[in-house]
Amino acid sequence: MSNDRRTFIKQASGFTAACLTGFDLDAARYASAFSPGKDEADGDAEGWYGRPMRWAQLAFVEDDPGNYDLSFWLDYFQKIHADAACLSAGGVVAFYPTEIPLHYRSRWLGTMDPFGDIVAGCRKLGMNVIARTDAHACHEDVYDAHPDWIAVDVHGNKRRHPSDDQYWITCALGPYNFEFMSEVHREIMRKYMVDGIFTNRWSGSGMCYCEHCQKNFRDFSGLDLPRTSAPQDPAQRQYIVWNQKRLFDLWRLWNEKIREINPHASYIANAGGGALSPLDMKTIGELAPTLFADRQGRSGPMAPWANGKNGKEYRATMGKKAIAGIFSVGIEDKYRWKDSVQSGDEIRLWVADGIAHGLRPWFTKFNAKIIDRRWLPVVEEIYQWHYANEAYLRNEQSYARVGMVYSQQTAAFYGGEKARALVEDPALGFYQALIEARIPFEMVHDRLLDRQHIAQFRTLILPNIAALSMLQCQQLREFVENGGNIVATYETSLYDEWGVRRQEFGLASVFGVSFAGAAKGPMLNSYLSLQKDPTTGEFHPLLAGLEDASRIINATNQVDIKPLSQDVNSPLQIVPSLHYS
Repeated sequence: MSNDRRTFIKQASGFTAACLTGFDLDAARYASAFSPGKDEADGDAEGWYGRPMRWAQLAFVEDDPGNYDLSFWLDYFQKIHADAACLSAGGVVAFYPTEIPLHYRSRWLGTMDPFGDIVAGCRKLGMNVIARTDAHACHEDVYDAHPDWIAVDVHGNKRRHPSDDQYWITCALGPYNFEFMSEVHREIMRKYMVDGIFTNRWSGSGMCYCEHCQKNFRDFSGLDLPRTSAPQDPAQRQYIVWNQKRLFDLWRLWNEKIREINPHASYIANAGGGALSPLDMKTIGELAPTLFADRQGRSGPMAPWANGKNGKEYRATMGKKAIAGIFSVGIEDKYRWKDSVQSGDEIRLWVADGIAHGLRPWFTKFNAKIIDRRWLPVVEEIYQWHYANEAYLRNEQSYARVGMVYSQQTAAFYGGEKARALVEDPALGFYQALIEARIPFEMVHDRLLDRQHIAQFRTLILPNIAALSMLQCQQLREFVENGGNIVATYETSLYDEWGVRRQEFGLASVFGVSFAGAAKGPMLNSYLSLQKDPTTGEFHPLLAGLEDASRIINATNQVDIKPLSQDVNSPLQIVPSLHYS
């Protein structure tokens, strides 16, 4: 066994041990806006979706037709035991002989059909194939013919593409997607009968103020499109709901058009993730037959376990459906050095953590021409190891007894523009602490707090899950009444599901405290003192290992509270904040 392979297996097993170690919209309307119908929820429960274990993606660039080596890629797919492929077909650029007006063909296409050729080659290898489309931009002729299809900024200007001014940004919520891209998907399915269609950047490029968005939003809400992202603005709150509904309507439309031609295929959106993801993950879990986490690699100070977190978040709502983790062999940076590659160890680290949490590996290569070859043996090593151990990588059940709740409604209606600091950062802190403590845990979606979904857990962690409905609070109370434990921080349950502050914690009876009327922070020099139980003279077991520290660091934010009982003994007490010059 090579040293590289030992390294990969050590990383994979190590991560397994560490990480498997007065508002006019009511909650019913919120739920009904996103929930699929019975047929959608049942769907094709099995189909082909659970079969592929190792994915390959070639994302063509415009000059690839006639300039890349098809036989090389088919040989490589076979060598690495890839059993499914995602291949660029159309949208911004068509890589097949499209007959749809305004569907831009690659200038290198000529009489060739590079998409059709590679699809045929993959099928000879017994691979499943899905087509990749890109709906986020278009060329000048589309702008000239249908200027109303173009996204509009808050000042009323049509939006040029920020990285290439030859392109225009399209509106995701209007006729370009609902009409034009529907025809593109139908044509691809008729010509090639692929197993599914997967679309890049299908959900838009920020707020659009085009004529269609203005009219459709006004018809939905009676309001003009918001000019602020503050979640307590009535128009913004309704926009959050409308935007999701419109995107799920589009997803269902594309799915319907595809299945009219191929009942065994589906539309598979590039969507989903954690608290900061804009589309409701509970609905995605019901609607999607499979899902792919498009978190292609680390950048900046991102933690090495972030890929596994994607897997946990997906499994929280996808259940036992197959999920894959997309990783790029290119460098993940805002300056997009896609033709260069990451180091082998960086790729191994990212993929190992994903595999440890149920993500099936999916490599993506932008530009089908081989320029920097250093990544090829790394992916081959990973995929051959995965193939050899495939029988052990179809996990059926998690044995974790700790669940950490994540809340998209808290991020949207409480956090708003500050969601990363108020919602995601507390979750990342707990995630790191659980990994360091080698405590196996799962992620739990806050719209799945019913007994069926949380019965396996003994403890639920709520890292500032501020926005909870009365139903959610009741579910958590029942969890505690049935013997469960809760660890909650800061303003958890102090707001309703729409981000409106309550007079009292929704979970006050569980916490044993009431809200004293103020939330403070960020604070300087905030500490906690360790207190012995006056009846036993001993420290609480919670403080094990800290007995020789009389004072420890406190959080930078806190809520003033009053105990509901005078008999409560707290093992920690807040030291009044000290201010040093």
